[in-house]
Amino acid sequence: MFPSRPSPSYVPPSRPPLPDPPTRHHLPAAPPRHALGLGIALLVPALLVGLLLRLDRRPFFQGLDDRWAAAVNDSAGAASPDGDGLGGFTTVLDRLGGPLGTVLPLLVIGCLCVYGRWRSGLFVLTVTVVANLVVLLPLKQLADRPRPPHPSVLVSDGSYPSGQVFGAVTLVVCVAVVVFPPRARRWWWAFGASYVLAMMVSRTWLHAQWLSDTVAGALVGVGTCLVLWRVFAPLLDTESERMASNSLWL
Repeated sequence: MFPSRPSPSYVPPSRPPLPDPPTRHHLPAAPPRHALGLGIALLVPALLVGLLLRLDRRPFFQGLDDRWAAAVNDSAGAASPDGDGLGGFTTVLDRLGGPLGTVLPLLVIGCLCVYGRWRSGLFVLTVTVVANLVVLLPLKQLADRPRPPHPSVLVSDGSYPSGQVFGAVTLVVCVAVVVFPPRARRWWWAFGASYVLAMMVSRTWLHAQWLSDTVAGALVGVGTCLVLWRVFAPLLDTESERMASNSLWL
């Protein structure tokens, strides 16, 4: 006996159509590819340099730091926080990196929560405030690097890495991720890079930190942002989908 063939009129059952992928809003921005790996690749060298500074008070790059500090001294004469021109501008940046550097992220978080974007607010809080406590401060304590002699502004202990530069980087990245659409984001990146570079120069101009401290602050800031951006990606994707469907408050 041979198995009977199905009649020509037989139609196999069709599979149900796959659901359409959820529509995504352009905010918050999705993290770049390999964000986690790139972030770790920036954080690990900063940690190793912190260990080196703990063991050797005059590391191999101290000569470059000394030459940069001497060049700044030659250009500025004596950097005065009460002076006009560039001296006054660096003092403004010092204020932005100090108390205002804490207030500005809190204002961004408050505005996001008012519009129901608590997920973005949590991301900004983690990157700008929590990471400062659990990433930057322990690294400062690990390195325990002395400040340059005769700083022009009030400073605390621990020169490496620069907390002001770290704060500038994290604020710039967070605002780019949660506030600006793609077209405006390009202009914001240019402005943010200029702001971070100005903060780096101002810290050395005021003799508050070594050049390598500011570079490390930028690298730690970018690395921290990339890692946390990838960690928060599922939560930010959910917010983006809810924004696209006008259901943030649901």
